[in-house]
Amino acid sequence: MSHVLYLHGFLSSPKSVKAQQTLAWCTEHRPDITLHIPQLSNYPSEVGEQLKAYLKNHPQLLEGGLRAIGSSMGGYLSSWLVEQFGGKAVLVNPAVRPYELLIDFVGEHVNPYTREPFSIVKEDMAVLKALEHEQLAHPENYLVLLQTGDETLDYRQARARYARSSLVIEHGGDHSFVDYDKHLPAIFEFLDGH
Repeated sequence: MSHVLYLHGFLSSPKSVKAQQTLAWCTEHRPDITLHIPQLSNYPSEVGEQLKAYLKNHPQLLEGGLRAIGSSMGGYLSSWLVEQFGGKAVLVNPAVRPYELLIDFVGEHVNPYTREPFSIVKEDMAVLKALEHEQLAHPENYLVLLQTGDETLDYRQARARYARSSLVIEHGGDHSFVDYDKHLPAIFEFLDGH
């Protein structure tokens, strides 16, 4: 494993705390790994095609199976990619049914990191739903980190969806996943396949 894909969440960016913590940890402890942290489109209708194009342009990410870390919406997208291309993913407070959540976000927004204005439309929900796999082909290929205090997503949705995966459920915390960096050694151990 020499290439890992990190996917940030909705209204986030590669500059997010967890993305930067992951990058810093890799730089210090796993200089053999190239961490890819693309800026994902704010438009849900574009992100699937964007990721397919990214993997086409970076085929080394798929050599030996994709290795991904995804937070929130990035967790949903990581799951979609692993089901499509094979590999393993670590999901941090992942979105399970983002098309139900984002219906409340229809309208105009500004990404707080990039300052880019964008809009969410009702039609985006069908595009997001189309990325969903009814059944996980290999639930053992996921490590899922959940905190019960997540104020954005109901952790029980992820607990149910990934019931046959490796689950780490911490009491309290919040959507950002408090003390995420302490899990980085275990995250990369899982992705290494040990």
